[in-house]
Amino acid sequence: MDLLVSTGWLAEHLDDAFLRVADVRWYLPAPAKGREQYAAGHIPGAVFFDLDRDLAAPGGRPGGAQGRHPWPSEEQVARVMGAAGIDARTQVVAYDDGGGSIAARLWYLLQAHGHDRVAVLDGGIARWTAEGRPLETAVPAVAPRTFRGALRPGWVVTKEELRLPDPQRLVFDARAPERYRGETESIDPRAGHVPGAVNAPFAKNLTNDPQPVLRPPEELRAHYTALGAEAREPIVYCGSGVTACHDLLALRRAGLNGRLYAGSWSEWSSNPDLPVEKG
Repeated sequence: MDLLVSTGWLAEHLDDAFLRVADVRWYLPAPAKGREQYAAGHIPGAVFFDLDRDLAAPGGRPGGAQGRHPWPSEEQVARVMGAAGIDARTQVVAYDDGGGSIAARLWYLLQAHGHDRVAVLDGGIARWTAEGRPLETAVPAVAPRTFRGALRPGWVVTKEELRLPDPQRLVFDARAPERYRGETESIDPRAGHVPGAVNAPFAKNLTNDPQPVLRPPEELRAHYTALGAEAREPIVYCGSGVTACHDLLALRRAGLNGRLYAGSWSEWSSNPDLPVEKG
């Protein structure tokens, strides 16, 4: 399926036997708010994924990427997706409350584990409700399925790989410009960015509509080509490996590719031995 689906497409396919709608709403200042919003009303049939518990490894894992949202193990992914009724036949549509900056984490997580039948709802639940489409509060009864997935080589980059010298490497920082420049940092241990990284804020992937959607492919390709992504495949990071996935979604929409540094700035900045650049 396409990496994006419209609200109209989803409305027509809600009753499909192998469709799983996934609510991935999450808010940095109030992580519990996503589940509260889901309980107050969600797209019919949607299951809820908790970013902290389901799409990241709680407390980290030995030998894996650390940071605020460590990349989960294959075992965790299989358990969580299977419990949500997802197997190889399932078409997954993920949404959040707007531009897909959180839903893209589930999109990339599934893609990285070999499940290509996954898309993001363009405009999210904000566009769905603005169009007067129905919501429900009932939690659907989901029959568990067996999810078999293995992490595709190279899709997730570690801190150790990123710190190796490589003058040809292209790195994108998906955070807001002021955090990239090191002018402010209220979340992670140090301000600044990975030396040599180029700022590619995920917000630039979106239109300026009241319910923003991803910009057209030709606009995204021009944007990322200007940043060098046509000549070299970028490694993308953000604060904790979540909104970086939105850049990866936009790159794919532009016909380009990229890879995720999952530990992101929350991991890099916590190690005093790693260099930091400002400006």
